[in-house]
Amino acid sequence: MMRYFSNQTPALLICRAALSFSWVYQGAIPKIVCQSRGETDLLGHLIPVYQWACEAVLWIGVAEILFGLFLLVAASQWVFWLNMTALSALLLFVALFEPSMFALPFNPLTLNVSLIALSVIALLEMKKLKTAT
Repeated sequence: MMRYFSNQTPALLICRAALSFSWVYQGAIPKIVCQSRGETDLLGHLIPVYQWACEAVLWIGVAEILFGLFLLVAASQWVFWLNMTALSALLLFVALFEPSMFALPFNPLTLNVSLIALSVIALLEMKKLKTAT
């Protein structure tokens, strides 16, 4: 495993670590450990039964943690494309159902655009590695 990481640029490792941390944190803290009311309210637009929305938030949190760990070790570029697609879809969802969230500090727009930028940097770094070999 260490050999895998030694072949990557520092910028790619930083992107992986930051993206992984963000997904793991967002899955664990507001969805599992503290189950934020905002998370269940937002999902309530799709799942009208509150208890089901709470359960769905829990499972989404587990999926986010797993995806974050996968971002850390995935060798393929497609995981970064999936990350950008998921973050864009989440932005669209918030824009449709809770546009007022964009006025909050540390809102979904600033967070997701930053995470998308990290994915772009990771893809550029992976391209550099491919052309160097």
